[in-house]
Amino acid sequence: MSVLLSILLSIGFSAANADERAHKCVEDDNNWCMQQKNYAATRYSRLDQINSKNARDLRMAWSFSTGVLGGHEGSPLVIGSMMYLHTPFPNVVYALNLDDENRIVWKYQPTQDSSIAQGMCCGGVNRGLQYADGKLFLYQADTTLVALNPKTGQVIWKAQNGDPAQGETGTGAVLVAGKVVIAGVSGGDQGARGFITGYDINSGQRLWRAYSSGSDAETLFNAEKTTALGKPVGANSGNPGGATGDVAGTGNAGALGGGAPWGWFSWDPKLNLFYYGTGSPSLGAGADETRSDAKWTSSIIARRPQTGDAVWAYQLTPSDVWGFDGVNEMILIDEAQIGGEKRDVLVHFDRNGFAYTIDRATGIPLVAERFDVAVNWASEIDLDAASPTFGRPKAIASLSDLKGDAAAQTAQVCPASLGSKNQQPAAYSPMTKLFYVPASHVCMNFAAPVAAAVADAGEAARKGAAAGEGQAPQPAAPEASRSISTAPVAIPGPPVSMSPPKNDTHMGNLIAWDAVEGKAVWSNKEQFPIWSGVLTTAGGIACYGTLEGDFKCVDQKDGRELFRNRTPSGIVGNVFTYAHKGKQYIGVLSGIGGLPGLGIGNGRNDAKRTEQSPLAAALSGLRNYTAQGGSLTVWALP
Repeated sequence: MSVLLSILLSIGFSAANADERAHKCVEDDNNWCMQQKNYAATRYSRLDQINSKNARDLRMAWSFSTGVLGGHEGSPLVIGSMMYLHTPFPNVVYALNLDDENRIVWKYQPTQDSSIAQGMCCGGVNRGLQYADGKLFLYQADTTLVALNPKTGQVIWKAQNGDPAQGETGTGAVLVAGKVVIAGVSGGDQGARGFITGYDINSGQRLWRAYSSGSDAETLFNAEKTTALGKPVGANSGNPGGATGDVAGTGNAGALGGGAPWGWFSWDPKLNLFYYGTGSPSLGAGADETRSDAKWTSSIIARRPQTGDAVWAYQLTPSDVWGFDGVNEMILIDEAQIGGEKRDVLVHFDRNGFAYTIDRATGIPLVAERFDVAVNWASEIDLDAASPTFGRPKAIASLSDLKGDAAAQTAQVCPASLGSKNQQPAAYSPMTKLFYVPASHVCMNFAAPVAAAVADAGEAARKGAAAGEGQAPQPAAPEASRSISTAPVAIPGPPVSMSPPKNDTHMGNLIAWDAVEGKAVWSNKEQFPIWSGVLTTAGGIACYGTLEGDFKCVDQKDGRELFRNRTPSGIVGNVFTYAHKGKQYIGVLSGIGGLPGLGIGNGRNDAKRTEQSPLAAALSGLRNYTAQGGSLTVWALP
């Protein structure tokens, strides 16, 4: 305890202790120092050499093959004259010297059990490195958090964040908030119980851990101080023991877990709060005959980075039978004019199809509207503060009913479980005050999970909860990591089929969104869902990639296409920009994988599961455009 106390005292409880080098790196637009570009996750760069007038003249400047096939999510980092590049499993890291013809300076390749990638939801994707305090942070598939020396690639420290044998895996990028490195966990689809953990940046010592569900001691909620919609949450609001109540009559009270925080995080140093979202319950609370809300799954939570204490929480999709998750990015905007007042807000485009503008100090929703016109599972979000259902979606009963007969289907629910937008991050432009949203336009038929899968998932989750109960922080596991659990589990509200909405043929949109008015300003159709993070710049452009493999830049004002170029594979990476020796570059990773990889048969290594996936059928047309790959492409003006 004395060691942990001394670390906490050295960290302090003020954002004034935030690493100044990290802030300077982020503020220098020549760099791309964070996956999100900045702590507010705006993905906006002030570089303007490439702009709406000359973007048509872009030419490929250089490219780099990663040597790995699979879903290349996230983006490289650029710090000074060095670029740091990551890959999906096995999570190779390259350091490239931009001053020396992009020469490889060092390469780090961890040793991980191949069964880990085989058991993961989405093909072993990784959303990238982070940098702070003179360290690079890699979060491996086996949940090993590694701090690397940027100059040499040598390991500074390691920490084992989870246990793959319990279905817990690592796919997300960490957040560094001051002197605390914050990591979530993936694996809700494997029955894993979600948690988020803070580590000391210098030693890797675990400082705190907060579960998404459970008792107040486990969730780090305070019955009187933590609020939801402006009111104290009360004691043990997280349903002690797990995410749901008795499921499908199995007697597995509160045993199913879920709520994995596998997406993106942001941080407000002034409020000293970091924000993140949690995934859905492992089986969907709709299979729960008690119809519990399954708190705090499919929620946004604001915490103190130094202690993990929850300040507020807002559940986006109570009783999430659809598998929407709430993990998408939280974009922080100051002084938004709402209702005649200037408010510092958080803007979140949820997988459930609603765009939320939220007071980020209190967690009170101010605006909530559908950003995809096809959304039909709920008619609206109740924003009447005097209403007993304030903040809750008004779900349509006929579209939220898991049939008792597993063969029965609930038809044409929009969006599908992949969401109106998945994890690929939107971008904000202060020039237009609009958000640029890479969206999906897909509906589903879905049915109840079969009883055997419910029982298997419940048993897996109970074992996981018991294994993690009361454990002290553990040192890193040996380099050859443990295998992942391959027990059969059910995804929430398993979809039977997926397709575009009725009378539509396209499955994606790039949407320019006004978060104050809660409306779309313009929308561009795409044949397939957009799975690429958007970049906005002071040049007035918004750039993204398509699953066919096209890199595109459009005019922020009206969506007019300015530039298009085909890359070697479908794009699930996030567009980034940097400047080197006075010249601006824009780049993106290509290499189709993750969920969209199901369309070409490489989303999961388990061929049977791929073949049976309804998304594989919906995206099978991708085979006419692209194949597996793994490369970085960079463009510049002549």
